[in-house]
Amino acid sequence: MTENIIDLKNVTKVFTNGKGRREKISVTAVDEVSLEIRKGETLGLVGESGSGKTTLGRIILGLESIDSGLVDFKGRSIHHLSSKERRDIANQLQIIFQDPYSALNPRMTALELVSEPLLKLSKQEAREQARAILKLVGIEGDAVHKLPREFSGGQRQRIGIARAVVSKPEFIVCDEPTSALDVSIQSQILTLLKELQEELNLSYLFISHDLSVVRHISDRIAVLYHGKLVEIAPAEHLFDHPQHAYTKYLLNAKPELDPKLAKEKLLNIDESVQTFDLSDQFEWQEFGKDHFVRVDVEA
Repeated sequence: MTENIIDLKNVTKVFTNGKGRREKISVTAVDEVSLEIRKGETLGLVGESGSGKTTLGRIILGLESIDSGLVDFKGRSIHHLSSKERRDIANQLQIIFQDPYSALNPRMTALELVSEPLLKLSKQEAREQARAILKLVGIEGDAVHKLPREFSGGQRQRIGIARAVVSKPEFIVCDEPTSALDVSIQSQILTLLKELQEELNLSYLFISHDLSVVRHISDRIAVLYHGKLVEIAPAEHLFDHPQHAYTKYLLNAKPELDPKLAKEKLLNIDESVQTFDLSDQFEWQEFGKDHFVRVDVEA
């Protein structure tokens, strides 16, 4: 039986805006989500803009609080750890950002950026380890002394990936890591992520608007709609046999190979054309091995 590295149980996150009672507006970004991420797998997470994907990723990393539910990392509740316990596991949970340029300090060289997280090592040990990881992602020689602006977008993302894996984490949230890149570079980054996963025994939550990318890299895919999980299945089975109306809707959007076009297409989905009513009463039904779909019960 495959071990779970992440377990979410009935996780809810509500954002509230406004000062006075009358002005306050509450938005449920994540609504009673339960799922697991298995050790060594890539779980893809899809849904249109505002569905709660990034919020869920931040919750798993402990970067966002929750209003209810449980988030476990290897059996330890992330949101109930002491400050010391949280520092102890911080290096085991990492993130790769969407925009590699804004995520990197423009005044630091590639070597400095990648060695920075290695606070427990001596300066020499940190630099040696950083050089090794940079070489692993294809940045070596004099290039390690260059600043972010001297690299291409794909090279900057390689540095961001090196920075994320240098502390030898077990779990990484990949938050649209290829959406700012050209298609040819995008393919190289996906290949690199797969190679690193195999070599370093990593587990990924891969967030993306681009369904073609998610299909390519994911073992399983989870679908979010307005903060609610509506379907989860092995990647190919989800594409071949989608069950929930919202999943079918996303797939019928005909995902583009160009990540920018794919994101733009999903952002422009007009909710006035089609919406999906989800009730408080629902059950999960299994459709094939490891394929579960939410079935709502009408009041």
